Amino acid sequence: MEDKILEKSLELFLTFGFKSVTIDEITNSIGISKKTLYKYFSNKTQLVKSVTNRVFKDISCGIDEICALEMNPIDELFFIKKFVMEHLKDEKSSPQYQLQKYYPKIFLSLKQKQFEVMQGCVIDNLKNGVALGLYRNNLNYEFISRIYFNGVNSIKDKDIFPLENYSMVTLMNLYLEYHLRGICTPKGLKQLENQLKINQ
Repeated sequence: MEDKILEKSLELFLTFGFKSVTIDEITNSIGISKKTLYKYFSNKTQLVKSVTNRVFKDISCGIDEICALEMNPIDELFFIKKFVMEHLKDEKSSPQYQLQKYYPKIFLSLKQKQFEVMQGCVIDNLKNGVALGLYRNNLNYEFISRIYFNGVNSIKDKDIFPLENYSMVTLMNLYLEYHLRGICTPKGLKQLENQLKINQ
């Protein structure tokens, strides 16, 4: 039952936002009582924390599996983007924005964990790209990994990038192209152009 509550809550949170969805809506959609839900989660904040931790764990494991395939570093970035987008249902409700606004402690904790995982992944990607001649060999790995993390989070700010003007898939594609054009060699740019054709 706990898994069922987490799965349904995640679906509703991603569709309508963390703030908008009520405990009543969650229990009604599953067909259980509030009492049953409160056996597993003492309040909505605890439920939100459990849901976000579950998503983080699932996405982290999925990214590790993609990285283990040792594919071309440029293809790898697009593959990870596709996987994350599918997992987050394209973030139609801008859940990160609501999480930051209404559950700031959970947001900050999650952001720190995301940074630790993502920085290692990006640095490995950069090193592999340099080794294969796809990325320039004078890159500052630490700086680029931090800029990349910051940029990925910034494009989720709906005040700067309103959802009615930009879909999350469009933003991620534009950001990946922006990132890669700054670090690719001519050989890497050819690979990037191939991916852009696939992702049009």
